[in-house]
Amino acid sequence: MYSIGKFAKMIGVTPKTLREWDKSGKLTPILVKENGYRYYTDEQLYEYLRRPAVEQERITIGYCRVSSNKQKDALERQVENVKSYMIARGYS
Repeated sequence: MYSIGKFAKMIGVTPKTLREWDKSGKLTPILVKENGYRYYTDEQLYEYLRRPAVEQERITIGYCRVSSNKQKDALERQVENVKSYMIARGYS
């Protein structure tokens, strides 16, 4: 079994998020001890990781920048390159 901190790190969320998911019923730990410590299993890990990315609520952001207004054309090229890259990787 995994502690809340370890499980959170493995799936890329915070322990706070896991506590909120527990309250909402989205992902309930297999065991909650008397002291309030939450524990998760391998089965829960695999089930979570098999979910489509949309259900996992992960957001990927493409970021582009330039240092001055004179580089506006370079920024527009960057935006197009990042869009192409993200689409090729399956991001929407």
